[in-house]
Parts: sequence; structure tokens; C-alpha cells
Amino acid sequence: MGRIGITGISLATALLLAGAARADITIGVAGPLSGSEAAFGEQFKRGAMKAIEDINAKGGVLGQKLALAMGDDACDPKQAVAVANEMAAKKVPFVAGHFCSGSSIPASEVYAETGILQISPASTNPKFTERGLPNVFRTCGRDDQQGVIAAEFIAKTMKGKVVAIVHDKSAYGKGLADQTRDALGKNGVKEAVYEAISAGEKDYSALVTKLKAAKVDLLYFGGYKTEAGLIVRQLRDQGMQTRLMGGDALVTEEYWAITGAAGEGTMMTFSPDPRKNPANADLVKYYRAQKYEPEAYTLYTYGTIQAWAQAAEKAKSTDWKKVAATLKADKFDTAIGKIGFDAKGDVAAPGYVMYVWKGGKYDYAD
Repeated sequence: MGRIGITGISLATALLLAGAARADITIGVAGPLSGSEAAFGEQFKRGAMKAIEDINAKGGVLGQKLALAMGDDACDPKQAVAVANEMAAKKVPFVAGHFCSGSSIPASEVYAETGILQISPASTNPKFTERGLPNVFRTCGRDDQQGVIAAEFIAKTMKGKVVAIVHDKSAYGKGLADQTRDALGKNGVKEAVYEAISAGEKDYSALVTKLKAAKVDLLYFGGYKTEAGLIVRQLRDQGMQTRLMGGDALVTEEYWAITGAAGEGTMMTFSPDPRKNPANADLVKYYRAQKYEPEAYTLYTYGTIQAWAQAAEKAKSTDWKKVAATLKADKFDTAIGKIGFDAKGDVAAPGYVMYVWKGGKYDYAD
């Protein structure tokens, strides 16, 4: 998704952890540290810092300590390319990122040209791994997987209800909406309204009027938390109880901060919550002791770095070709479970589940 008015990048380099005198291997993490999706960039940062700290405490990778270079892309494609070029200039062997698919896809071209392994914890657009780039991986699922789960849930639990589909024109949002639309069609459901909005706007009254006229029961939204939250609030202001469903970009407490009680009942697809895994109890406890809730992509970023580190150890190298081959050949024990990757670079792990917002918190839907 494009962001206007943000120039340059913020690159925090040589963040030495675990008391290392110097870092022998600098790895990159790229995401939106500024802009409307900065909460997800903070998740990336928190997950990465703790992963590096823990890996260094156990001896690092190949006997060398790790350091972190953070790149801020603000979910802007051009800025993402600038970040990728900065990472290449620093000769990092690996980047965990980006968050927005619209950033990951153009950045991946730079990484492919410069020999950097890329693993995104969060970019779900199928195109990311469908272009045959051998250096590209992701530890999250894909929009065509999310769309199937959403469509099956709608077809099973909301038979006869009027459905609308709206997206924000971004690579992520439109991709997610269209995948869900296709899957709904296969389940015999035809949407009554299909619309696009412009991200960043504040007034969605024209959309709300159209949804009201169509007596929409369920709005499936492909996009991010801010626009989704504003739409829900404006639906409620017009007396509509239309339920909103979306994807993984709504899995953040900031969504409820926007909606308040209007967000009650909002549903979204996301991978199984790693905070619920007993094996992560100490890790979750650590974050909460820091007054930080490790939701959404915090532990996915942690697990992404674990997977790369374990693959580099098994490959006995940080060379991207050797690490990529190892990632596709082996399994890795991470905070997001035991994972592997297929030939395209997509993760082999449990798929998506449905979540629901209740009383300001989200959990698995019944």
C-alpha cells in the first residue's frame, strides 16, 4: 500500500546484543516502523531483537554473534526498494521482511539481484512466491488459503445472508478480497456489492449508503485496520449491524482502539496463535514483563529468524543458495512450530483459523 509524504529510511545498525564486543553477522529486518501500519513494524522489531538476543546467548550462528539492521519501508513500495538497496549495501545475507505484500514484492527483486535471502513473516499475496525467485520464502500463509477459510465459514454459518466485498486497492487488500470472492463463488455465494475504496480517507459515507441500500449482513473487507475500523464505526453510526470480516491485518489491538465497542463481533482469519503454545510460555512471559503483548507477527518474526539461523547452521554457511536449499530440504523447530518450506518458498505449517473480537480481545471463533 502506498504511503505519501514519507521520504528516506531509518536504518538502525549494529545493535549488539548479549554483550558481544562486535557483531560478525548483521541480518536485516524490514517493515513499517512509521505510517499507519507501524504497530506491525514494532512487532517485527520486538520479535527480531529477542530472537537475536536468544540466539547470541547460545553462541550465535556459525560461532559468530548476530546484529540487527532495521529498515523502515512505511509500507511504501518505493521506500521498500530503497530499504532493500540499503540492506544490499550492508551485505546482509538475510532479511526478515517485509510486512505489506506491496513492499515485499518489489523489494524481493532487489534481494534476488544482490544475493540476499528473504523470508517474510507476514506478506500473504500469492504473487510473492509465484514468480520463481529462489531466494524468497514466507513463514505466514497465503491469501488464497485465507480466502478459502473465510468463504467456507461464510457459506456454512451465514447461509442466505447478503454479502458485500470491499478492498483498499493494495496488493494485499485486493488480493485477499479477490481470493475470497473466488472461493465464495465456488461455495455458491454471490456477493451483492463489490467495491474499492481509497486507503487513507476518513469519510466512507458513500460506501455505507450503498451497503445500507443493499441491506448487507456481512461485509468482507480486504485491507488494513484503520480503514476497516472507520468503516465499522460509520456503519454503526448509520444504525447498521452489518458484521465485518477481514484478514490477518486486523489481528492487532490497535483495531479495537479505533473501533471501540463498534468492533464487537468482527471476524478475521489468521494462523494459529503461537502465544497459546505451552512451549512459548517463557517467551510470552518475557514480553509481558516488558509491558508488551507479543501478538500477531511478533513471534512469527522471532520464528522466522530462528528458521534462518538453524538453516545456516545446517548448511554451514550464510550463502543464500546453500541456506535456501536447506530451508527447502529440512524442518525447523521454531516459536511458530515445526516448519518447513515447499519448492516455491511457502511454509508447510498449520493453516488459517477464524478469530472473533469480543470485549476488546480476540480469540478463536466458536
